[in-house]
Amino acid sequence: MTMGIDYYKINERKGRLGLRIALGSDHGGFRLKEFLKGHLTSRGYECTDCGTYDESSVDYPDFALKACLLVKDGTCDRAVLICSTGIGISIAANKVRGIRCALCHDLLSARLTRDHNNTNVLALGAFIVGEKLAAAIVDEWLQTPYSNQERHTKRINKIHGIENDYLK
Repeated sequence: MTMGIDYYKINERKGRLGLRIALGSDHGGFRLKEFLKGHLTSRGYECTDCGTYDESSVDYPDFALKACLLVKDGTCDRAVLICSTGIGISIAANKVRGIRCALCHDLLSARLTRDHNNTNVLALGAFIVGEKLAAAIVDEWLQTPYSNQERHTKRINKIHGIENDYLK
């Protein structure tokens, strides 16, 4: 089964706006997470808030793991993760088998990471992007389908091979 087939089965089952989105952040990303939660629910997405729930200092790997496990087990279709820069939370997310997380700060990256890499997790830096740009990035990422081109699927399969060989 190719990665693109899974995406289209999800959309046949629920429709594009019926996607279930896990949201996670540390204290640095809390306010942006709250903004995006409102933005996404107003657009018809079902959101699961994996925390954090206030601006008290916490560790981003805990929230990346919680959200990514929901994607991995199929409870959620995708996840959006936010920390101050997006770097740490994206690194943590990519340690979970089956997660392809991309850190994006612009619309082109958001579109291409779906089109070429079929990413299932998006990371954002709250200190890097403002609310309007973050919402536009998330919209672009959620609305872009995987191209399912053979060359991209081959590369994704190689990533899974690395994961199987080296992620213990």
